[in-house]
Amino acid sequence: MALATRTDRRPSMARTFWDSTVGKKIVMAVTGGIMILYLVVHMVANVKIFFGPDEMNEYGHWLRVMGAPVLHHMWGLWIARVVLLTAVILHAVSAYQLSRRDLRARPQKYAHRRARTSYATRTMRWGGVILGLFIVWHVLDLTAGTVHSGGFEDGRPYQNVVDTFSTWYGNVIYIVAMLAVGMHVRHGFWSAAQTLGAGSRTRDRALKTVANLLALALTVGFISVPVGVMTGVVS
Repeated sequence: MALATRTDRRPSMARTFWDSTVGKKIVMAVTGGIMILYLVVHMVANVKIFFGPDEMNEYGHWLRVMGAPVLHHMWGLWIARVVLLTAVILHAVSAYQLSRRDLRARPQKYAHRRARTSYATRTMRWGGVILGLFIVWHVLDLTAGTVHSGGFEDGRPYQNVVDTFSTWYGNVIYIVAMLAVGMHVRHGFWSAAQTLGAGSRTRDRALKTVANLLALALTVGFISVPVGVMTGVVS
């Protein structure tokens, strides 16, 4: 009976996986991949603003009817939001727990005053904090409209974006966040590839090139929108 009790208390495979360092790194890699895919789609959608309000607003309408007639109005969009939010939470929790685990493993101070973490690690950590704060502001600004600078109009993304980037603080917040996105993607893509076993002596250079190009494309693509508004190309 005692043996059966001990067996019943054995942690599940999912719990064992989550508690392990390798498991958390895999969760970070997979959720990071989901977020990168979202960023690519979101960036491509954002540059529609250069083709005029009709195309941008039509895309906003399509998001609301995505999956119709199988899915009800807005269901497809909410499914995407839930998946993305889940990925963000799991990614952030895994990163925090791995960071705390790393600090606990090296509690003693170094004999020489030097950083306990690498430049890439510090960039990822602070970049993650910046992006977390930005996501909250971005949702309140262009989704909920509660902190929007102009007259927020639901279903009119073109004008809402122009309103946001017609203010100096909207531009500063967005550009700083997009620079953080570029750095985060650059280091994150490489790290995820290593975690998932894609790296090797022959592929490492190619992976680094892909990471750099992807980060550059996302950064330039996103920043082009506020620059377009500031320069009058988009109005």
